Amino acid sequence: MTVFLIILGIIVLLGAWAVGIYNNLVRLRNNRENAFANIDVQLKQRHDLVQQLVATVKGYATHEKEVLEKVTNARAAAMSANTINDKIQAENALSSALAGLKVSVEAYPDLKANQNFLQLQNELADIENKLAAVRRFFNSATKELNNAVQTFPSNILAGMFGFTKQPMFEVSTEERTVLDKAPEINF
Repeated sequence: MTVFLIILGIIVLLGAWAVGIYNNLVRLRNNRENAFANIDVQLKQRHDLVQQLVATVKGYATHEKEVLEKVTNARAAAMSANTINDKIQAENALSSALAGLKVSVEAYPDLKANQNFLQLQNELADIENKLAAVRRFFNSATKELNNAVQTFPSNILAGMFGFTKQPMFEVSTEERTVLDKAPEINF
């Protein structure tokens, strides 16, 4: 009888331990999803602002059609992305297209001095700063989830219940090549 109670006690403890690990994995996954919901709010504002920015630039830069089309297409792709991973990829493409737009704008001194454009550019810079902050929070939540999914003993239950390593919200490869280059300084 005592052996039976000891075995029953061990089974109950293992069950409680497994439930605790599972609940922690669920909590971490939900925290990551909540962090991405915060990114979504900023992305919505960014998408609305990009549309206004493109419309303003169109009036000045009619021959920069290819750059504007890239931004518009990237915005549309970002807005239609459904999963977190698809949104990350689409947003990286939009960031890259916006970088191309910034380079094109340099050729138009009148546009750079336009009050409406300056206001939109300042709002976009503010949203980009907010996006950077919420992306850091998202990546932190993703790191916590990935640590739980990959470390022993929670990795055993993670595998059994379909929890997998998730991607971070990182700089795209195109942006990485630009960031890896030394800046050009002209006087």
